[in-house]
Amino acid sequence: MIDIFADVGDAVRITLPERARLRIGIIGAGAIVDVAHLPAYRALGLEVAAIADLDQAKAADVAARHGIGSVYGDAEQLLADPRVEVIDIAVTADAQPALAGAAIESGRPVLAQKPFAPDVATGQRIVELAAERNVALAVNQQLRFDEGVAAAHRMIELGWIGEVTAMSIMVDIRTAFFDDWPWMRELDRVEITYHSIHYHDVIRWFLGEPDAVFCAAGRLPGQPGRGETRTISSYLYRSGVRALVHANHDNLHGDSSATFRIEGTAGAIRGTLGLLYDYPHGRPDTLELHSTVLPTDGWLPYPVTTRWIPDAFGGPISSLLNHLADGTSLRSSGADNLGTLRLVEALYTSIDEARVVELTGRG
Repeated sequence: MIDIFADVGDAVRITLPERARLRIGIIGAGAIVDVAHLPAYRALGLEVAAIADLDQAKAADVAARHGIGSVYGDAEQLLADPRVEVIDIAVTADAQPALAGAAIESGRPVLAQKPFAPDVATGQRIVELAAERNVALAVNQQLRFDEGVAAAHRMIELGWIGEVTAMSIMVDIRTAFFDDWPWMRELDRVEITYHSIHYHDVIRWFLGEPDAVFCAAGRLPGQPGRGETRTISSYLYRSGVRALVHANHDNLHGDSSATFRIEGTAGAIRGTLGLLYDYPHGRPDTLELHSTVLPTDGWLPYPVTTRWIPDAFGGPISSLLNHLADGTSLRSSGADNLGTLRLVEALYTSIDEARVVELTGRG
């Protein structure tokens, strides 16, 4: 690695010492568990002791291919397994609260899928329950651990582009939401809840809570589902910082792109999310830095070596386990992620009412 990036490389590396490893039980056996959670956990040397799904045959198939010893047809059976030390919940938002509540009541640390609740009030109750029971609650916002994204965050911490003035995430792809996930056809909220929530969470991580947001949404004519498939979201900060997320899942023409850019008073960072160019296969991410602080000679590439799927999925679980072992801070705790739920709700309010929405009481 280029010497100048040594600090960045150390900061973004996902590691887990053997003493921090605990046995995991996973609730949910969907595709994302199969292709992301389980390969990432194997790479970290973690043992997945059990898996549960209402479709027990599907859970058994996943277990057989990943060497998981115990298979259950419901969460209650998994929670009764004394070998399970940490609970990973990977189900839809509406099913999360009851499962998270039961897992917390069992006294085990919880890694919840995003969004970890269907609304802010429900999320607040889950966070409060975890605090009352003194149970660690993390949320699987794994894009914070994508190497390119995390490296950009570290470069900003090091002051390499000065004070951030603007950030944008531009995604122009084809996602067959209603064919690949037929259950989404009945949902009124789709794109932000199940995709762009990643980008909105990352912008919060980089820039903090916005003072106001505006969002417009669209749908492909004749689509089989009710929910939105394209959104444009703008963030306003009293400091003058501006941010934009433009996500279009209706690109039918084969020229997919997924880019992000961060502007600062002393430079800029630009990158690509390679996974989205040919999901789920993808291509390598890219990241480049232009800085007057170092200074760079033009755009300097950072050597990204891992990918969003499956590699970044090792981040949330390692953050949780390191927190349990050493008291290190959670990068995406339940309490912090309430801010993402508030932001998502504000964006939908803006869509529904066609107005700028101010975010108040954000503490």
